[in-house]
Amino acid sequence: MEITLIKIILIFLVSCLIGIDSILDEFQIHRPLISCSLIGLILGNLKTGIIIGGTLEMISLGWMNIGAAISPDPALASIISTILVISGHQSIGSGIALAIPLAATGQILTIIVRSLTIGFQHSADKITNSYKNLSYITYLHMGAMFLQAARIAIPTTIVALTVETKILQNTLNLIPHNITNGLNIAGGIIVIVGYSMVINMMKSEYLMPFFYLGFIISGFSTFNLLSLGIMGLIFSIIYIQLSPKYYIKEIIKTKNNKNDNQLE
Repeated sequence: MEITLIKIILIFLVSCLIGIDSILDEFQIHRPLISCSLIGLILGNLKTGIIIGGTLEMISLGWMNIGAAISPDPALASIISTILVISGHQSIGSGIALAIPLAATGQILTIIVRSLTIGFQHSADKITNSYKNLSYITYLHMGAMFLQAARIAIPTTIVALTVETKILQNTLNLIPHNITNGLNIAGGIIVIVGYSMVINMMKSEYLMPFFYLGFIISGFSTFNLLSLGIMGLIFSIIYIQLSPKYYIKEIIKTKNNKNDNQLE
């Protein structure tokens, strides 16, 4: 699929917003499901963008910044992988496999940019202490945000400009199949690890039987997501109606109402 000048400009602008949001964590558009969908929409293949984004979202569920530790960057990996699959005519498996080293590259770029922005912080401290030109602090913040935008926008724009050239295609073809297959398998393992970490944080022991039941039903039946969601809703209603936690409260409330009526 040919990338026109308008598409490149849109990719650049969206990449800037994603790069800024990856630091602000305000609108969550840097998450793979959103960023891949946006790039897929720009390139005219929303379905593929959603598929890549959903898979990468599962991979990156367990990635988080803890203290000074910087996690792999899902934003850069999501955008470039989507461009390579849709416009570079790579398979979805290859795009997902390449997302892992791309995320590591984004992690390095994040560390470099954050190191550069330390100078902005020192300048802001000096201005604050001198109480002069406080409005200049706004420009410092905007400059730091510009660096975060460029961290994502510049690499993605370069890929978008060269994705249809023989140079990039030959470079991708030089990657041995053993490496791409290994990265693809590793990506599948990371999906399971990320999802397991989320379940471990959110699980409730008394609700886990429903999780196992849903896993068995989805694995040994042909129900789609809509039917499984309706079944889950029905099971939750039945559970609330039969659970002593809610049933006893209703009995006590009924008895209290009867006692009040008798006293009257």
